[in-house]
Amino acid sequence: MNKTDFSKLFTEFFESEKTGGLILIISTVFSLLAANLFIGQGYIDFWHKYVDLSFFGLELKYSIQHWINDGLVTVFFLLIGLEIERELYAGELSSFQKASLPVVAAIGGMAAPALIHLFFNYSTPFQAGMGIPMATDIAFALGVLSLIGGAVPLSLKIFLTAFAIIDDLGAILMIAVFYSKGLSTAYLAMAAAVFALLIVLNRLKVRAVVPYLLMGIIMWYFMLKSGVHATITGVLLAFAIPFAADGSQCPSLRLQHYLHKPVAFFILPLFAAANTAISIGGGNFSTLLSANSTGIILGLFLGKPLGVLAMSFAFVSLKICRLPGDLTWKHVLGAGLLGGIGFTMSIFIANLAFADPSLIQSSILAIIAASLLSGLTGFAFFKFID
Repeated sequence: MNKTDFSKLFTEFFESEKTGGLILIISTVFSLLAANLFIGQGYIDFWHKYVDLSFFGLELKYSIQHWINDGLVTVFFLLIGLEIERELYAGELSSFQKASLPVVAAIGGMAAPALIHLFFNYSTPFQAGMGIPMATDIAFALGVLSLIGGAVPLSLKIFLTAFAIIDDLGAILMIAVFYSKGLSTAYLAMAAAVFALLIVLNRLKVRAVVPYLLMGIIMWYFMLKSGVHATITGVLLAFAIPFAADGSQCPSLRLQHYLHKPVAFFILPLFAAANTAISIGGGNFSTLLSANSTGIILGLFLGKPLGVLAMSFAFVSLKICRLPGDLTWKHVLGAGLLGGIGFTMSIFIANLAFADPSLIQSSILAIIAASLLSGLTGFAFFKFID
């Protein structure tokens, strides 16, 4: 894969993500208005209606929101996995020199928010929410960055994208390790067997995408029943699909190209609508002062930029990492501010961290508040500070 091909692919990715970010904003605003002004409780109840797709003895009866969060979001995770695979083979994570700065920035951007949340919620029932402020929403962050204009260097877009992708990988690993419940070793073994068959297809250099997708659906069902969150299937499937440096003939790149628009323009807006169908009356606003909400808001708004900047500065000072020539520490801090837009993955983790619907709702409200604050601050920082 030559440099021109990669630049074209990154440009396509950036354009898709920034447009998707704007659509996410519209979807979120519409959902909040529908739940609180236009329709009300009927709109909220719609997302919790059950849809039964059971067949041949396979039990598949879940709410619409559950189908979106466990089903369609798996496709989003597949795209994230394909993007990570691309970056590892031919992008900003393909060498130590390229990967080191985004990696340490992501580690700082995950650790600081988690520690801030833990500080407010240690040894309380809310401690499980420490993973909520760890993730960055790529689409929202790039959407805000695109509004700033041409003054933003390309290397900043690449840096923000790379550390956000690593953030997502960290969140995915955390979901697999800490947010899996009631493990069934039998179903997990069957999912592992299917994954092993996918690896065999990879080694046999099978380049048709359809066999991977069909086996991926089977693996998804086994994973759903195993207790490990089913969306992890998307990442495992991504790494089983062959990556090659021959451009359009690469199955991984072809699938990534096909998935960009459905994920950005359909799946993520639908996820946003389903998960922000919440009541935000006066009583709910008071929950923003709770220990859990405080940990989420401060974790995203303060923890992200502080963690990203501190870790990056420390490792550049130690000469382990190198700051790209057209980036300044102002750019790194601004990227950290935009990294505080947690939205998609943060909402996803909130649904896994807590069982109490009211606690999930208050967490989502805190995520929206923190993401809005981070987005506006990041925009103003880049727009008005020299």
